[in-house]
Amino acid sequence: MELAAYYVDFEKHFWKSGDLGFWKLERQQHFKEPGYDSWEAFAKGDWQESLRILEAGRDDMADYHDRIRKRGFAARRVRVVEEPITPYLQWELHALRVRDQCGGSVRIVGPDQIAQFEDDSLLPEIYTLGSAVMYEAVYDDDGVLESVRRFIDRDLIMRCQQFVQGLYEVGQPLQSFFASHVAALPPPSQTHPSQM
Repeated sequence: MELAAYYVDFEKHFWKSGDLGFWKLERQQHFKEPGYDSWEAFAKGDWQESLRILEAGRDDMADYHDRIRKRGFAARRVRVVEEPITPYLQWELHALRVRDQCGGSVRIVGPDQIAQFEDDSLLPEIYTLGSAVMYEAVYDDDGVLESVRRFIDRDLIMRCQQFVQGLYEVGQPLQSFFASHVAALPPPSQTHPSQM
């Protein structure tokens, strides 16, 4: 799907995620998020401004997850983290920390926990919305979202949802991971723009 159609489709299905809720698996370690003001500040080398923007968005994030809760479902994510933590991922973990604190639960798994599933390639970036639809994010060579693949096979969606849920159940809560692996890191280096 092209992005314009995808955004409409996602919005339509997200709020109908039902009891199964929303599950997302994030695997890659480098992305670019043009248009996201906090990421833009980070990419320009203004680490403090990028964090300030994340904090300024905390009330909106809390309202968003309150709306989710009132609709009767939950949004959960599994984030694969390799070490040393890339500059992009250091920024994203700060963004995910705000999300987690506002009700969007995040768990962390390491590459050793998924190695058995990656004989041929890395796990895909997937997310399920109830049992009705699943998307796989497709990125260009720079790590910018280019398009999505949409799946509606219920058996496939359920298998993938259960897979992500299984990783979530063995994952480390983001807050404890952040405290031990991220909080004390110095601002990320800007010397490798390909890793922004």
